[in-house]
Amino acid sequence: MTDRDPFADGERAARENIPAEANPYTVGSDEHALWAAGHEKVASSIEARESEGS
Repeated sequence: MTDRDPFADGERAARENIPAEANPYTVGSDEHALWAAGHEKVASSIEARESEGS
């Protein structure tokens, strides 16, 4: 897989409960920022659903 999508990778990681600190991209790179944004999008959604259920 040569054309990886860092945003989608971050979303997948969040769905699999992989912590944000596990971002595999170099800090400061565009890929790192995209991965973090994807992770945050899904993680925030998961947290919101969990808080609604309590």
